[in-house]
Amino acid sequence: MKYETVVLDITGGLAVLTLNRPDKMNALTTQMRAEITHAMKDAATRARCIVITGAGPAFCSGQDLGDASSTGKIDLERSLRDEYEPMLEMIHSCPVPTIAAVNGPAAGAGANLALCADVVIAAESAYFLQAFARIGLLPDAGGTWFMPRQMGLAKAMGAALFADKITARQADEWGMIWEAVPDKDFAAHWRKRAEYLANGPTAAYGAIKQAIRGTYENTLPQQLAKEAHLQGECGRSRDFAEGVVAFMEKRPPKFEGR
Repeated sequence: MKYETVVLDITGGLAVLTLNRPDKMNALTTQMRAEITHAMKDAATRARCIVITGAGPAFCSGQDLGDASSTGKIDLERSLRDEYEPMLEMIHSCPVPTIAAVNGPAAGAGANLALCADVVIAAESAYFLQAFARIGLLPDAGGTWFMPRQMGLAKAMGAALFADKITARQADEWGMIWEAVPDKDFAAHWRKRAEYLANGPTAAYGAIKQAIRGTYENTLPQQLAKEAHLQGECGRSRDFAEGVVAFMEKRPPKFEGR
């Protein structure tokens, strides 16, 4: 498929999906959401790690409010159900690790697109903004789900009500993202992190995602049972056998992935 609003580059085991409307701060349109969904599905079958980042100075400014229907209005409920949900689910349930490399402002649905990834690495000059209340809306695109889990109820409520900018450094300190990185080191750093995951034990990473994603829905006994089941599967894998041999031989493991 030829993409017009995103760029998908797959080299070796690493896929980089770049949101590519820099003149619009990578604002999301109907076409763009469909292309992100399709590109994620494609990358998940061919790569061992997927990075989502933005072209130009912004990561993603959220919904393109100029992307209206023929009546001149955006049907928000339909858009969320038919376009955002498939895109977010594709990212959230991706079988391989996902990284949001937030190179600049991430606002509205763009902030929550980033939070949907397994790991968020942000340039120090970047910021996150739940701008919805400024135009009479509540956080969507998963914002009311991601924020309380990643930054706590108090911070999530304040971020939604006041719609203040959250700097990358604040997001790091609050546990909202994995790390904030100096701008001069950002590109090299996220790529090094992504290549590490792309060369890692893909099946184990998938099991980690399953276990951690499900912990809020499980009791402790249920979670322990889930861990035991997934660990059993990992323990029967070639990657585990290679990991043990490599440890004993004091050398880096060479994981097959999938």
